[in-house]
Amino acid sequence: MSNPLQDFLSLSYAELEDLNLAAKEQRKNRVPADQIQEERLKYLTDEKRIKAVTVLFSDLEGRLHMLDYDKKFLVKSWDNLTFDGSSIRGFTAQRESDLRLGMDWSAFYWAPSDIFGSGKVLVFGEVIDKDGSAYTGDIRGVLKTFSNAQFQKNGYTLNAANEIEGFLFKGADAERSYNETGKFEYVNTGGYYHSLPGDPLRQFIDTSAEVQRAMGFENEKDHPEVAPSQFEINYGYGEVVAAADQIQLYKLICRQVATKMGLTASFLPKPVVGVNGSGMHTNVSISKGGKNIFWDPKGEEKLSKFGWQFIDRILTHGNDICLALNASVNAYRRLDPHFEAPNQIKASAVDRGSMVRIPIGNERSSRVEVRSVGPDANPYLVLYSVFKTGLDGEIAKIKNLRQADRYLPDNIYDALANFTSAEWTSTMLGADVKARYAELKQASADRCPRLLGTFVKPQEVQYHHEVYNQFLWNQF
Repeated sequence: MSNPLQDFLSLSYAELEDLNLAAKEQRKNRVPADQIQEERLKYLTDEKRIKAVTVLFSDLEGRLHMLDYDKKFLVKSWDNLTFDGSSIRGFTAQRESDLRLGMDWSAFYWAPSDIFGSGKVLVFGEVIDKDGSAYTGDIRGVLKTFSNAQFQKNGYTLNAANEIEGFLFKGADAERSYNETGKFEYVNTGGYYHSLPGDPLRQFIDTSAEVQRAMGFENEKDHPEVAPSQFEINYGYGEVVAAADQIQLYKLICRQVATKMGLTASFLPKPVVGVNGSGMHTNVSISKGGKNIFWDPKGEEKLSKFGWQFIDRILTHGNDICLALNASVNAYRRLDPHFEAPNQIKASAVDRGSMVRIPIGNERSSRVEVRSVGPDANPYLVLYSVFKTGLDGEIAKIKNLRQADRYLPDNIYDALANFTSAEWTSTMLGADVKARYAELKQASADRCPRLLGTFVKPQEVQYHHEVYNQFLWNQF
């Protein structure tokens, strides 16, 4: 209910889109950080209708965290924001808990007031260790450092676009109450591309798409997916850190819209057995001097030698990085060949069971699609793993590497064993972060049945990192 005494910022969707696209263009053009910082602080100071700034950051598993800072306090204290890192799974130990939050002023968003509340803006934060260095457990910072280094050293711009599928279920708290109900209820049973105008699924998709458009996503298409009550909303590619931020915002928007409708947007990879699971197909390319260097009109599948070497490295390390791309017990239900699952460690232009696909493209759209990614994975870790591996990994001397008879693991225990024993994951993440990530995954796995079986167990949901809360975790 509105209060006539309050005068908080509330902009039209068209105004929001203009502001967010302008900020997106600054980020794309790599406008100097100090210039953007000065602009944002001036804006916050001058705009009296803003009451709070929501700062977002992600933990090691990819769960999104948000803190609201009073606007006036933030303007004065933005360079000295501390928080308790020991309360975040996978961050610091209790005895060394203090961490700082820096502001990535280029990752600044205006959000619709009817969805997020009036008088607020959003900005992504950067986690900083006690000594002022980037915190190693903040994979967003790791990805940003890697991306900037590639641009400065090689002139590479790392580009990504993700196709994120999810389910819409009845009830505002369907995941957290799954251990009591033992089931998810569809809101729609229409199937692929089919949903009547005005039904709950279509209404949810339309509203979410409108919010994304207002927040500068530059939408492309949206539709119900193959499984009942399943959805996908596609948007344009972006520089890799911005692309990962948009994944976090996409899921946040969907969850918020669903909650306001009394429903649940779920990004569990396989919440219902017997129908298609949800994936996060990850499309990547690299450009240099504005030219897509994956494109070669004379290359095999019109992909350059550079692009094929990128693929070969991913195939070589497919099992090593599987745990980063499929981060939960439930994710391994999706890697089932009966439902178009991309569980074969090979590359193909047509076979959707391949881990890597080469979609039809042209000079602008030529890309590599990594299909074996769950929508619940840490997006920063996914994109870092894909680009770091594709650029710096090894190429194995395996006969017919691109079509070899090799498969991804069908359970998290094998994925954990591959991840922990691989030298490549130590090189990629460092021993400390690798060990902490593996420990979190082991803890979740140990609380769940070792054999997946033919129906989703309450523990798969209860101890899932995206559903996690202290109350549920302690019911063991």
